[in-house]
Amino acid sequence: MGVRDSDADGDSPTVGIPGSDLGWYLGVILRGWHERVEQAVEGVPHGTRGYQILSVVGHNDPPTQSGLAKHLQIDKTVMPYVIDALEGAGLVERRADPSDRRVRRIAITPQGAAKLTELEARVRAAEDGVFEGVPTALRRMFVDNAARLAVSLHNENPALDPCVAVMDSLADPALKR
Repeated sequence: MGVRDSDADGDSPTVGIPGSDLGWYLGVILRGWHERVEQAVEGVPHGTRGYQILSVVGHNDPPTQSGLAKHLQIDKTVMPYVIDALEGAGLVERRADPSDRRVRRIAITPQGAAKLTELEARVRAAEDGVFEGVPTALRRMFVDNAARLAVSLHNENPALDPCVAVMDSLADPALKR
């Protein structure tokens, strides 16, 4: 297993494992990313999901809980438990919407903002680990193209839930070490 030559037409990759395909490559990349990022955000309630919530509320106007659930594609029945845990840790707070007191907005606390700054540095370091040995230009090209593809696919089907795809790939017993 290892390097394979490209096909005569030049369309096949020059590096890979015979018999593998895009799904396998993406699964390996996702698993490596997930393992490293979960370690980087250790101690944050609900791990990567909690970090993603902190990131959204830390970089945007306070969203509603339902808007946040929709944006991150987290089941709306699960979201209150995640917010409760983040609120219990002093990282976020629910605030009444000034225009509709029945609506609660999720805002980052000063403690949450400080934690987010720390976590972002740790996540960047974890992502650097995923790309260890990959030239910077190739990494940039990969991430830029992955972003374009993800946005294109999401725009095509905004209801597509990336969390389900991640959990399915991580739950596959054949992928466990």
